[in-house]
Amino acid sequence: MRWHLRCSECGAEYPLEPGRYLCDACSAQQEPERPLRGVLECAWDGVFRGIPNDIPLPVKAEHFPAVPVGWTPFWAPPRLRESTGFPRLWLKDDTCQPSGSFKDRASLLVAAFARMHGITEIALASTGNAASSMSCIGAAAGLKVTVFLPRKAPAAKRVQVLQYGAELREVDGTYDQAFEESLAYSRETGVLSRNTAYNPLTIEGKKTVSFEIVRDLAKAIPDNMMNFVMPDHVFVPVGDGVILAGVYKGFEDLVRLGRCQRMPVIWACQAEGSSAIARALETGGFGDPVPSDTVADSVSVDVPRNGLHALGKLKRHGGKAVVATDAEILAAQRELSSQAGLFAEPSSALAWAGFRKAAPAIAKDQIVVVLVTGNGLKDITGAMKALEL
Repeated sequence: MRWHLRCSECGAEYPLEPGRYLCDACSAQQEPERPLRGVLECAWDGVFRGIPNDIPLPVKAEHFPAVPVGWTPFWAPPRLRESTGFPRLWLKDDTCQPSGSFKDRASLLVAAFARMHGITEIALASTGNAASSMSCIGAAAGLKVTVFLPRKAPAAKRVQVLQYGAELREVDGTYDQAFEESLAYSRETGVLSRNTAYNPLTIEGKKTVSFEIVRDLAKAIPDNMMNFVMPDHVFVPVGDGVILAGVYKGFEDLVRLGRCQRMPVIWACQAEGSSAIARALETGGFGDPVPSDTVADSVSVDVPRNGLHALGKLKRHGGKAVVATDAEILAAQRELSSQAGLFAEPSSALAWAGFRKAAPAIAKDQIVVVLVTGNGLKDITGAMKALEL
């Protein structure tokens, strides 16, 4: 099989090589304060000859650092099943990744790609989780990591970055400002950028969770005679839209490979104070940015960098959006903790809040998966406020 990059807008193809991030023609049409144009996806030609359980990825296994990313717990929460009335409800728990975040899936593939090409430094901007994740995986891979992080990012995530030995450059501003500063640094120095959406591998790495979910379901359903089982609904916390696009990409690949016959309904769960993609799905496109303001810092972005790409997938596959208030997010955080023993940070509890709001429109016999992406110990500020501590 031959790997390459394909533009999500015009379909133009490019080699999969260091320094290639966006489509030349589409990115030339970029407007200020709008999502990225010309986002690229990893694609392959030919026949995938892996064994049925393999996940097609554009980097050979020999280049991956020795750190246990993926195959996270997938489990049934009995008390939540009882209280919601959904007997086929499942939690995909990525809070126990090495850095405590789903972002390790993307960081692992970026690190492997860097090692394959002899690259020694990676730079990125982050609201916190991508930074701590890349720092963690970079430490295991022997790579230098330079992080551009808003000064207001949670202290726990800054401590993680420093503990892992990365270089921390704090930015007096928003994630969007950190993003621009990190791009300037990458262009000036020539180091590999891991910026979410900007680097196609960040989307490709995140697709692995979809492959795991269908295998997890196949193992969990009694007397199942199939190798893979597709869920009916998947709830995903959404900020810039890269996790959403990655989840879609995984299910698209599963259908292409013939392992599953249909796509699930994917719900883009957004915070009321940072809901640009939900607004775009309702109105048809992106308008002027609205300053973000939410307790869910990991999904707090004014301009969702992968917004156009994510919106296209939602429209193409009949996806839906659901918006939760900060109060609903904190209530969801407490419910997950007190009824399932799963302490998720606010941005991850957002997926549970989204399910709670959407549940009346879903048949009770449907297979529902809630993707929980970050550990609650990464940001305890919101939880402390909710507990009045």
